[in-house]
Amino acid sequence: MLSPAGIISKHCKSFTITEVVVASLLLAVAIVPILKALTSAHVSSALIERRTRSLILAQAKLDEIRARSIYNFGSSGSFTANNVALGGSYLCNVADTTAGTDLKQITVSVGCDLNGNSVLASDEIQVTLATLIARRWQ
Repeated sequence: MLSPAGIISKHCKSFTITEVVVASLLLAVAIVPILKALTSAHVSSALIERRTRSLILAQAKLDEIRARSIYNFGSSGSFTANNVALGGSYLCNVADTTAGTDLKQITVSVGCDLNGNSVLASDEIQVTLATLIARRWQ
């Protein structure tokens, strides 16, 4: 006849150390690519967020210039500006060139000042928008 301790040990199964090590290795091998994918997704998400915010700010700046140009068309370069702060760490450069007597080309470049030097370098530009503005009246 079996004692109660013998019955318990007969029905209880446990993992061997080899099974635990193999399962741990399989788990580690599966987790590494998942973590790499999550890290890559986070970096891509941050880049997309900066580009989207830059696009919104560039469009707003371009709309502001269009509105001002109705009454203040001015000469070539009247809208030109460099390293204008747009909120947060975003900066803007505006180029204004004459494309004709009653036509101007406006180029707005917006980006995030990643190095914090208050200068928008060419590698920090996220979005560049260009448009032509016509003189409305003389």
